[in-house]
Amino acid sequence: MGGSGGGGECITRSSHVMEGGGSLESYRYFLSRRTVLQMLNDRGYAVPNSELTRSLTEFRFTFGDKCDLESLQIRTQAIRGLYGQILNKEALHGLILILQSNMNTFARKEVLKFPFKVEIFYITDLLVNVTKHILQPKHEVLSAGERDKLMKKYKIEGKQLPRMLETDAFAQYYGLQKGQVVKFTYCSGIAEFLETYRRVL
Repeated sequence: MGGSGGGGECITRSSHVMEGGGSLESYRYFLSRRTVLQMLNDRGYAVPNSELTRSLTEFRFTFGDKCDLESLQIRTQAIRGLYGQILNKEALHGLILILQSNMNTFARKEVLKFPFKVEIFYITDLLVNVTKHILQPKHEVLSAGERDKLMKKYKIEGKQLPRMLETDAFAQYYGLQKGQVVKFTYCSGIAEFLETYRRVL
């Protein structure tokens, strides 16, 4: 078929996904799971290298090729059941939920009752790791001490820095909170490098 470059890209992806008779859904879950594990690793959690390097074939062998979509629906009862399974709730700082589709209003109200931060991601948002894009500059999340040192060095206040919303995909990936500062380093042919800082709002 003739047409734009986008059509050719879709054909390439489809042939890759279906190689060996695999389903599109299992491929999507493989990609999203890999991104989540990379995200946890980048946040400082101990993730086995074998999980980070698991191939699509290994994933399908371990978890199967068919997904029970009905079991992935998040309803009020499921949220209550999940909360009931959590031990030592007082010591827990946060929870990450990976969803197939939007929760209904009642389920969301249940989540708001949790006494800790709940981060919600959707599988469609995890198919690509935003931090590994070819155009993504080098980045570094500053510690509180590094942030204060930066403010003192340039004699500025945090509100004077360029802003990054807490809902930004990059901020969500790292679980950043308001007040944290990220250093971005851009490299180009014109200048050797350019450093900028953004404060999460």
